[in-house]
Amino acid sequence: MKKQFWFEDYVSTTVHDCGEVYIEEEQIIAFAREFDPQPFHTSRELAERSVFGGLVASGWHTASITMRLVVDRFLSEYSSLGSPGVEDLRWLKPVRPNEFLRVQVTILATRKSKSKPDRGLVRSKIETFDSKEELVMNLIATMIISCRIER
Repeated sequence: MKKQFWFEDYVSTTVHDCGEVYIEEEQIIAFAREFDPQPFHTSRELAERSVFGGLVASGWHTASITMRLVVDRFLSEYSSLGSPGVEDLRWLKPVRPNEFLRVQVTILATRKSKSKPDRGLVRSKIETFDSKEELVMNLIATMIISCRIER
């Protein structure tokens, strides 16, 4: 069973490990064919002639994998109320097939809502690393989280 986190459980400066996932060539190609059909994402042969010198995952695929790990290992299905958006999304290094991607979340700040006291805002830095522990993507996200209801 997933742990229940509420606004009060998210503490500034804490770092949360969201685990890792293995990304295979077939996944890269399938995602790209559907959502980002640029040749360096969909064809090994064409990618070898590209600036990347080989197949690379779409940045949106990397972002989707990151989001999956954040949802599975960081957010609570009970208290997460969505997000007003992200800032400073950066793809820093290409993601290649047969890599592990690891995600960590650092809480930057929390603030209880003044207009809706049953919730608060959690601002976090989300980082995605490859198997060499090199940063491949990062972003700043603000999440809306329900407060714990005392019974």
